[in-house]
Amino acid sequence: MEQTFIEWLREYGYVILFIWSMMEGETGLVMAGVMVHTGDMELFTAITVAGLGGFAGDQLYFYIGRYNRKMIHSKLVSQRRKFAFATLLLKRYGWMIIFIQRYMYGLRTVIPMAIGLTKYSSRTFAIINLISAFVWASITIVLANIFGEEILKVVHFAKEHWQFVLPIAIIMAISVLYFFHLKTKK
Repeated sequence: MEQTFIEWLREYGYVILFIWSMMEGETGLVMAGVMVHTGDMELFTAITVAGLGGFAGDQLYFYIGRYNRKMIHSKLVSQRRKFAFATLLLKRYGWMIIFIQRYMYGLRTVIPMAIGLTKYSSRTFAIINLISAFVWASITIVLANIFGEEILKVVHFAKEHWQFVLPIAIIMAISVLYFFHLKTKK
């Protein structure tokens, strides 16, 4: 099973990276950086694919906000506070919030939709989004490439000692989710 997964990554890695970058990204970018480190991907191609995927995903969210206002207001009622917060961030920080929104956990998809709901220029958004996507992809993939050996050691250790690592990972994940739940509730 593990070997099959590795072969899929080698064969379809760039397609997986593009789709993953559209949806979320960081884990996919780290995976791509490690694959660059092992020689299974080419650095500049991985950065280009990831940058284009991140750009396309945020553009999609922007246009969902721009052309589906009623759907957003009716279907995403539970996210109302996040939309209000994203709008305030845009008013306060302007273009800079577009640039750094990729690093804001819990707001990555909301901010482009919220900006789409405003009268913000789609052209300006696209330019800033494109630059941001390539900076994001470059930083993450290059760092994962540089620290590829250490990442592989951690993965190997986790694979060998999964009985010990799994409970710790579950506790950490629950703690992080609880922390963000408390922060977003305020």
